[in-house]
Amino acid sequence: MKKIHFNLIIFALIAFSFTSCVTQKRYTDLETKYKKCNDDLTTIEKAKNDIVVQNTELNADLEKVKKQKAELEDESSMIKDNYEKLQAEQAVLSTDYSAMQQKYTKLLGGNRTETSEIMEALQKTQADLLKKETDLKKTEADMQKMQNQLNEKKNNLDSLSALMDIKEKKLNELQTILDNKDKQVADLKNKITTALLGFKDKGLTIETRNGKVYVSMEEKLLFASGSWNVAEEGKDALKSVAKVLETNPDINVTIEGHTDNIPYNGIGQVRDNWDLSVLRATSIVKIILENKSIDAKRIVASGRSQYLPIETTDTKEARAKNRRTEIILTPKLDELMKVLDNN
Repeated sequence: MKKIHFNLIIFALIAFSFTSCVTQKRYTDLETKYKKCNDDLTTIEKAKNDIVVQNTELNADLEKVKKQKAELEDESSMIKDNYEKLQAEQAVLSTDYSAMQQKYTKLLGGNRTETSEIMEALQKTQADLLKKETDLKKTEADMQKMQNQLNEKKNNLDSLSALMDIKEKKLNELQTILDNKDKQVADLKNKITTALLGFKDKGLTIETRNGKVYVSMEEKLLFASGSWNVAEEGKDALKSVAKVLETNPDINVTIEGHTDNIPYNGIGQVRDNWDLSVLRATSIVKIILENKSIDAKRIVASGRSQYLPIETTDTKEARAKNRRTEIILTPKLDELMKVLDNN
């Protein structure tokens, strides 16, 4: 009889060891998925912040170019006025020059002194006329240069405006998706809160952080001390959560097991708080997946051991709060990632 009992123990240990190996591989795979999800969320938030910074810089550039364009337009207007004034003066000089030429021709045979005076006046008028023509050509060149600069500024302004429109559209698109995600999170929290009303005063809290819903269940609701077998009342709570997940297929789920800092001295493959926290997380996953409408690909199980306490004081009450399991519900980020990839 003792031999049979001993063989059963050996068989159980071998079976448990095999299961633990499989669990460890699944845990590693799911931990990778969980990290990718968090990395995607960080990427999206950074992209949004980058776009906001870019828009601010583009706005500053746009205002600078607008100011330069306005200054060039004022300067161009001034040059145009001078150009028109020079044209008028040139016209007057041309008229005077023609009149003096006629007078000079008429008086060629007359008084030498008077003819000499008219000749001097004619030469002076001709010199003034040439100077005005030179000034006029310079003004025309300045006007052309100014017009080229204006055209360049206008092209820059158009390019900046187009870029601003693209960035603004992308930012608005991202903001709309983020707003919808926030609304989805708020609605999800309300649904979870309603589903778990019966467990309100039994070591259960629900809150939103960083765009996620956190359902925290204390050990007393789920497990006996040192055990990873879920109690009946805990199963009822988890099945209520599963019903909400069934009707919200766009929500990813992470189950995190947490322990206190009291060393766990186990046997076989379960030797410490790391092992215990992982097994508790996977036990909860299995109960949730009893609902066949939930895709297992949505769920990640992870153990955090004693290293993420919510209470750091060394008291019995603090340790009780730290012995918990957190169900973290995250809206899928596919739509956000698609927007980022397409831009």
